[in-house]
Amino acid sequence: MLDLIMLETHDSELRALLATEDGSEASAYVLLSAADIATDPWTGAARRRLVTRAVLPVPEEDRVSASPVHVTWSTRGFVRLLKRAERDDLIPAIVHTHPGSTAFFSDQDDRNERDLLRIVANRAGQGREFASIVLGGDGSAVCRIWQLPDEARECERVLVTGRHLAVHAGKTAAGVPDSLDRQARLFGPSFNPAIRALRVGIVGCGGTGSPTAMLLARLGIGHVLLVDDDVVEVSNLNRVHGARRSDAEAAVPKVDVLAREIEAAGLGVEVACFQGWVGDPRARDAMRSCDVIFGCTDDHDGRLFLNRFAYFYGIPVIDMGLRVLPATEGRPYEMGARVTVLAPGTTCLLCRGLIDPRIAAEEALRRTDPAEYDRRKAEAYVSGGGDPAPAVVTFTTETACMAVNEFLQAVTGFRGPGGMKEERRRRFETCEDRANTARPRPECEMCAGPGVWGFADVHPFLHRFG
Repeated sequence: MLDLIMLETHDSELRALLATEDGSEASAYVLLSAADIATDPWTGAARRRLVTRAVLPVPEEDRVSASPVHVTWSTRGFVRLLKRAERDDLIPAIVHTHPGSTAFFSDQDDRNERDLLRIVANRAGQGREFASIVLGGDGSAVCRIWQLPDEARECERVLVTGRHLAVHAGKTAAGVPDSLDRQARLFGPSFNPAIRALRVGIVGCGGTGSPTAMLLARLGIGHVLLVDDDVVEVSNLNRVHGARRSDAEAAVPKVDVLAREIEAAGLGVEVACFQGWVGDPRARDAMRSCDVIFGCTDDHDGRLFLNRFAYFYGIPVIDMGLRVLPATEGRPYEMGARVTVLAPGTTCLLCRGLIDPRIAAEEALRRTDPAEYDRRKAEAYVSGGGDPAPAVVTFTTETACMAVNEFLQAVTGFRGPGGMKEERRRRFETCEDRANTARPRPECEMCAGPGVWGFADVHPFLHRFG
């Protein structure tokens, strides 16, 4: 499988750059990163994912002619693009528009791009490649990559990701069940195929993750990835959807419980599981195969991983948190939920103060060197311990509903054209909702600027993990 993630920031930049007053076609260049996935968690096959890295205009002096049905420009800029791509180990791409139609590759595109392929071969030798992207006037997009000898491989999907989520699939998703008819009556006939085409990860399968998984399955998501390293315990039974006392007695992994319940529902959802920590190198192929991820963990180290992952790969993370404190003498109940969207162009969890790096380091130590963690804890160098936090199923489930509704806003725009809010907060005890804003710290490499946006595969992984 081959697909393209186009960061929403790049999609907006391209469409503004290529808009013409007279409806003529226009062109630009893009540089792409790549994620080479050895094993797709649902098919077991290798796949490749392209990610937009930067947008570059065609210089004014290189433009030759344009009309509503053609655009021509000099190859001088393309040669310069090849040089930069070679220098930065990126994939060069050309982009042009079909303003009067849907996106497709014409016979003229085929001829022109074969000529460009010869330029690539003459300059860089055998084995080099370049991509071509067409943007339609109806908002559609297609992409293909040219590889020697003289062969183009089309992307099965182009995903635009950010505060909005759009799927441009070459083929309509198959197997949409008739049980989803009523939501199509609300969101239109294109909704169910789009939802079916998505691959969604859920990190953490407890109080918020389990209802998230069940809600997404009943929405008709085609592929679900479950990630969690815990087993069911008796204390989980008040909030983990689908869990049974027999699961707690047998210490059944939470991922297996949710997979069993989703598959038993007979909704045609393909479920893949990974029992372990989200940052485990063995989970990387599965994580990189997702289109969007729900962060349902209260682990600071896991959040720190997802915080980097969202920006490097352009895969949005919808992170959720819950703070519930009992009333005491002189202090009322405190019951608050939070849903935060992580994607290029939004403010990250570190800049929002939602991750404590010290706690994250302690969690990492407990996971990788339990003996050293216990030694430091005994000497009061790490905090650890403490009573378990209160948890009530209605509040954890409502938090999941908030997150899934934010996802629906990204796909449908039912709340208006603005896409997902960067952060929503809800106070259960006062019935108050509000959106929360925050500014990136100027020095933040994740969200203060596009420095790492769309980097995709780098070594070390995410510039942190070996």
